[in-house]
Amino acid sequence: MAYEIPVTQARAELAELINRVVYGGERVVVTRHGKPLVALVSAADLRRLEGEEEEAAREQREQIIRSVSSLGSLPSAPGEQRHRFGIAAEHRGAHERDD
Repeated sequence: MAYEIPVTQARAELAELINRVVYGGERVVVTRHGKPLVALVSAADLRRLEGEEEEAAREQREQIIRSVSSLGSLPSAPGEQRHRFGIAAEHRGAHERDD
């Protein structure tokens, strides 16, 4: 659990708080009016958190790609015409016939 401290007190004790984080392995949450404002964490914790964010973003991208890729294998609806260039080709063909 993190140690909480009001911002006014944190200003006065910043050097001590940094030592608690770096050497004591603590996490410090600075509050304003009782609400969390910022957190002091070690550089190692920050690297770990950033790595977790990158991993989550990579997994999300891969999931989106798998979802979109699976759409190509869905069967066409009954009676649906399949064209190589889709709706754009149909529209262009209709437009060229009108000329």
